[in-house]
Amino acid sequence: MAHYKAILAYDGNRYAGFQRQKKGSGCITVQAVVETALAKIGWQDKTILFAGRTDTGVHASGQVIAFQLNWTHTLWELQSALNANLPADVAVLAVEHCDKDFHPRYQALWRQYRYRIYCSPQRHPLYERYAWRVWPAPDFQSLQYCAQLLIGEHDFGSFGRSLKADGNTIRYVFSANWSQWEDIDIQGLHFEIQANAFLYHMVRRIVAQMIRVGQGSMTIAEFEQALNNTRKLSSQSLAPAHGLTLVKVNYGESARIE
Repeated sequence: MAHYKAILAYDGNRYAGFQRQKKGSGCITVQAVVETALAKIGWQDKTILFAGRTDTGVHASGQVIAFQLNWTHTLWELQSALNANLPADVAVLAVEHCDKDFHPRYQALWRQYRYRIYCSPQRHPLYERYAWRVWPAPDFQSLQYCAQLLIGEHDFGSFGRSLKADGNTIRYVFSANWSQWEDIDIQGLHFEIQANAFLYHMVRRIVAQMIRVGQGSMTIAEFEQALNNTRKLSSQSLAPAHGLTLVKVNYGESARIE
């Protein structure tokens, strides 16, 4: 029985998150459709392993899964067989062998998310599905200043919660950065953040509060106080899920075998 690591991309708009839910819930999840595709090519286990439980509506271009399978063909044929059995909004981008003890969640060194925004007074159908429409446009320098405050080790309890009761809310952010993009008559912003791990709703709440700073309804000092847990957030708003993408999960060399 061989062990495999695969990288998935998916459009999260029609899914109730990645993780499979209880039978009878009526919710479609990415894990469920992947496991269905695997079962069609001979997979007999009960569950796959995965790197992160992306929320309802959140996308991925770098979700990582692991599974074992009695497969006698090439890696390319395995990738092709899976993609032939997956719906159009989910795809396997790469497959490789991995060690039998590899766990895509617990062995991750860091994860990277991207949040996409476009600035317009009116909705634009070509962007609305994958980006949050924000107006008025936030001040870019204020956003960038807030992003730099995030770097390093902080207690992010004001911005998210652990999935475990009384779980640790301290996380280490390696990088956080805003960038600008333009496409014809649309101006937009990308926020990218890389950390050892993330709390539930952490990225979406951080983005929402930074936008408040950029639009002038929250000061940089108030944002910093919330980051230092010396002031409660006056708003618990979340940036919409459809602007968020899990971009990459990194393992160094721990996931690879020759």
